[in-house]
Amino acid sequence: MLLAREPLGPAEAIARLGGLQAQEASPPFVGLWTRLAGFDREHLLAALRDRSVVRATLMRATLHLVGASDYAAFRPALQPVMERAVRVLGERAAGLEPERVLPAARALLLERPRGFNDLRRLLQEQFPDANDRALGYLVRTHMPLVMVPTDARWGFPSVADFALADTWLGTPVPRDGTSGQLLLRYLAAFGPASVADAQTWSGLQGLAPAFEDLRPQLLVFKGEGGRRELFDLPGAPRPDADVPAPARFLPEFDNLVLAHADRTRLVADEHRGAIVTKNLRVRATFLWDGMVAGSWEVARKRGTATLELSPFHALPKRAIKELTAEGERLLRFSEEDAKAVAVQITRT
Repeated sequence: MLLAREPLGPAEAIARLGGLQAQEASPPFVGLWTRLAGFDREHLLAALRDRSVVRATLMRATLHLVGASDYAAFRPALQPVMERAVRVLGERAAGLEPERVLPAARALLLERPRGFNDLRRLLQEQFPDANDRALGYLVRTHMPLVMVPTDARWGFPSVADFALADTWLGTPVPRDGTSGQLLLRYLAAFGPASVADAQTWSGLQGLAPAFEDLRPQLLVFKGEGGRRELFDLPGAPRPDADVPAPARFLPEFDNLVLAHADRTRLVADEHRGAIVTKNLRVRATFLWDGMVAGSWEVARKRGTATLELSPFHALPKRAIKELTAEGERLLRFSEEDAKAVAVQITRT
């Protein structure tokens, strides 16, 4: 949906994208604005309130927005990712007893949705010998939970409450599941792609057997050099290389930037380090001619919102013109309370 904005609702668009990473609340709004015709912030807020879209820990054990039906299919398939994520606790995991902690946490969340500050405090009272952060992380990764939206500008406060997913959705989340639907969603959004690409995007390991099961349903291509197999859905669009690609702005953590092990299809290797910070934040980027051409951020001063573009290399005049026009539209969407907007490009 980056060659032309499409007239879809948020839930349908998010399903086509296989979910939207939502480590922070606002980036998915920009991600949808850049892909959908006539998108308004209220469209996504309404989908969150009617529970057709949820925000929850999923791929790579990070927060994502997904459709409610996809959540029920994705969450059990991704449990190995969640269990592996707990390893980051190291020595803090000493004394954790999941078979006792998880039922206790469920009982607390059945009473009402809770923020993790509250939940950790109450669990610490029951399990005083366990690390409070470890208690919270165990619950976050091992129990299907969704974040509760509010009337905040971007749908969620900085510290949000969590609810049991089966309670919020009104249907049980399966305990077991396969990766089939997850991989089909992935290929619909990002194919042709390799097994390694799907593993990078999902956080799952050892997906080769799952692709073998799906092979009869898929088209198979050879990557450059003929060494890698690339899989795709038979009906998926595969535009020709010379199709014009317009200027587009992607938010922080956009799935497109994180969807492949081989990211050279989107960003040159020498520029990859420029879009990931030391603390592993993925910068907001802009596309020119179908490639990541630099990063961007917004600065506010005296009522003026300025979009500051940092290109990787000198841009042609046409690119500057199109990026400036698109950037002004982005500011009018994301900084609607600004008295004035401006686009500033750092010259290289």
